[in-house]
Amino acid sequence: MPDTIFLTGASGFIGSHLAERFAADGHRVRALVRADARHLDRAPAHLAARIERVTGDLARPGSLAAALDGATAVVHVAGLTRAPGAGPAADAAFDAANVTATTRLLDAVLDHAPGVRRVVVTSSLAAVGRGDGSRVADESTPLAPISRYGASKARMEATLAPYHARLPLTVVRPPAVYGPREADILTFFRAAARGLCPVVGDASEPVLTLVHVDDLVDGYARALAHPAAAGQTYFLGTAAPVSWAEVRDATAAALGRRIVTIPIPRALVVPIGTAVEALGRLAGQYPPLNREKALELRDAVIACDSSKATREIGYAPRVGLGEGIAATIAWYRREGWM
Repeated sequence: MPDTIFLTGASGFIGSHLAERFAADGHRVRALVRADARHLDRAPAHLAARIERVTGDLARPGSLAAALDGATAVVHVAGLTRAPGAGPAADAAFDAANVTATTRLLDAVLDHAPGVRRVVVTSSLAAVGRGDGSRVADESTPLAPISRYGASKARMEATLAPYHARLPLTVVRPPAVYGPREADILTFFRAAARGLCPVVGDASEPVLTLVHVDDLVDGYARALAHPAAAGQTYFLGTAAPVSWAEVRDATAAALGRRIVTIPIPRALVVPIGTAVEALGRLAGQYPPLNREKALELRDAVIACDSSKATREIGYAPRVGLGEGIAATIAWYRREGWM
């Protein structure tokens, strides 16, 4: 039976793909947007007809009442992934966007749509951080976040405990995600287009989970639909981690050029990230490679095991690394992003 899905973060990279997928599945989507719909404008006409743009603000739960009225499912993707600066100000920004906004949304759901059959909330592999020292995280791995972003997602997950008794909640933890419309990993592909592939550590070790957005949104769709998902947490990644050498070779094949690996000593990762962040600040930007991201690259678990989602909700990623990178780079070129 088709749902009426209230979707936050609908104008972003993952959210816009989710809006299109849900519409293609026959659902009606109420997409929470601000002034700039960004990627949501790319939806084909036959899908756009099923996507209703609604205005509201997670900081003002009362503004969500009309959009939640009659909703049968909620998918929460909106959040803050980067906050410039350090210390209490950055922590406060992350908590406002990732913790408080989530609890305010769930309170609004309880007030205006208490009969929803599923609420899917987005966390992140970054919440794991160092974990227990293993190279691949699963849902039993303890959360020991390294970055402020990861810490905010871990705090968000902790605040969900009382809501699990009142709402059919499912938490999904994406790893690194790539695909059309993604702007952060684009930095890596642009470096590769210049013939350079910086790598931390041994390029041949399978240490990274990199999931294509099409597979990720399929995981969300399954978490939304499957009865077994209520009350559960799932990593949504790939069948196995990959190495940076595999990523480099797939990228070289897609670009049709040779790429030189630039080894980055672990001791230099954080100083480089700090320097790049400082240069970005001078230009009025907060770059994807910054001190926080460098800490994660050096010390955090960046691979996850998705076998629980496969067993319980039938999640089965299908986009191969070479196929996905080739399609992503082709999209970047068509859009003039590289």
